[in-house]
Amino acid sequence: MSNNTVLYTAQTVTTGGRDGQSRSSDNRLDIKLSLPGSAGTGTNPEQLFAAGWSACFIGAIGRAAQELGIRLPADASVAAEVDLNNAPEEGFSISARLQVSLPGLDLALAQSIADRAHQICPYSKATRGNINAVITAV
Repeated sequence: MSNNTVLYTAQTVTTGGRDGQSRSSDNRLDIKLSLPGSAGTGTNPEQLFAAGWSACFIGAIGRAAQELGIRLPADASVAAEVDLNNAPEEGFSISARLQVSLPGLDLALAQSIADRAHQICPYSKATRGNINAVITAV
């Protein structure tokens, strides 16, 4: 049995799948969903995943920079792209690219911080070995 301490539990209910509605138990999230690339007015799971991963990754970047004794630039950002793929042999899958911007830091140092953040970030850990993810300092 694990000795993990649960820090937070997100609770949502989704109805209607990719063309439905998602709502959190605290009602802070209440969104309409639509199919990726459709004319629908809602967002889609890939956009939500990209937003969640990039937000979490910025926290991991902060931790990685702290380990190195480096002050994280205030305008640090992560641009996330999440692809929904379909291959005849494997079926549906996702892949991702995270572009890490750490203005004012040397690109090699920024890449080192991004690589370490990829080892720390819970989203990165959850997807490691399951999806193709490329992490690049820009």
